Amino acid sequence: MKRLLPLLFSLLNALLFLTPTICSAVPANAEVKLTRLADRVRVEIAGQLFTEYIYGDGASRPYCYPIVATDGTGLTRDFPMKDTPGEDRDHPWHRSLMFAHSMVGGVDFWNEGTGDAGKSPKDKGRTVHDTLVETSSGDVGIIRTTNRWMAPGEKLICTDERTIRIRSVPGGRLLDYEVTWRAPSDAPLLLGDNKDGTMAIRLAQWMTLPHKYQKQDLPGEGHIVTAKGDRDAAAWGKRADWCDYHAPRAGKIYGVAIFDHPQNLHHPTWWMARDYGLFAANPFGQHDFEGLKDQPHAGDHTIPAGGSLTLRYRFYFHEGDEVAAQVAARYADYAAEK
Repeated sequence: MKRLLPLLFSLLNALLFLTPTICSAVPANAEVKLTRLADRVRVEIAGQLFTEYIYGDGASRPYCYPIVATDGTGLTRDFPMKDTPGEDRDHPWHRSLMFAHSMVGGVDFWNEGTGDAGKSPKDKGRTVHDTLVETSSGDVGIIRTTNRWMAPGEKLICTDERTIRIRSVPGGRLLDYEVTWRAPSDAPLLLGDNKDGTMAIRLAQWMTLPHKYQKQDLPGEGHIVTAKGDRDAAAWGKRADWCDYHAPRAGKIYGVAIFDHPQNLHHPTWWMARDYGLFAANPFGQHDFEGLKDQPHAGDHTIPAGGSLTLRYRFYFHEGDEVAAQVAARYADYAAEK
C-alpha cells in the first residue's frame, strides 16, 4: 500500500493539471484580447476564439460571428457565412449576432431582397461601417464604432455609434451591446412598428425547438423561457425583462440569455423568439406582437431632428438552463449597474 500511495498522488496531480484543458475552463476576469484585422476585429478570451466583429465583408450590416462557448462549442448558425451540412438555409440575412430593424426612416434594414415582401418597406438598406473608433484589450474588451444607415441610391438615413464590451464570468461570457441612433440634423427619424428586429441572434441548429423547414417537421430539444415564465411558443411577442434560449448537446446544456436594460425605450421589451432559432429583443413591434391590427403605428418611435436614442442589451452565454445559470440574478446585477 505504501508503494501505491506515491503513484496515486502522481495520478491525482496529473488529473488536476489536465482538468482545465479537458473542460476548457476559462477563469473569471480572463484577458480579452482584441486584434484588428482587415475587415474585422478578432476577440479571444484566455487565448481562445470567442467571436469576430465583422464589418467589411460586403454584408448588409456589421455582425458578430461565430459565438463560441467556453469549451469551444459554436452557439450560432454558420449560414450564410459558412456552408455546414444539415443547417436550415432560410433567412440568409440572419447573420449570427446582429443589430438591425425593418423600418428605419421608411427603409427596411432587416430583410434583404424580397424578404418579408408586403409587410416591410420595399426599399432595403445597408448599415455601413464608417470608423473603428477604439479597440482595447484587458479584463473587459471594448470595441467602439460609427456606422451609416444607407438607403438605395446612397441616401443617408441616419448614423449610429455603438460600443461592445466583452468579458469572462464564472461559467460563461458577457457581451454588452450599446447603440445610439442619431437622426439627421434637418429631419426626424421614424423607427416604425414591425416585428422584424432588433437586437438579435440566430442560434445553432442543435439549439432549436421542433420546427418546420421547407414543409418538413424537424426535431429540436431547445427551450425558450422569459422572466415572466412564458415558455417555448408562448414566449413569442411577450414582454419581459429577459429571455433565455437553451438546449442540450452531448450531455451538457448551453444557453443564451438577452437582457433588456431598464432604461431602454418601451421596457420591458417584446421578444421575437422563434422555434427555428431566431431570438431578438424588439422595442418597436407592438402592433404585430399584441395583434393590434387597427393600430399599425402603436409601437412607432420618432427621434427628433438632431436627436438620438440609445438602446442597451446584454448577452449572457452560459452553461445549464435558466435556473442553473441563475439568469434572474444575473439580470438583477445588470439592472443595478450604473
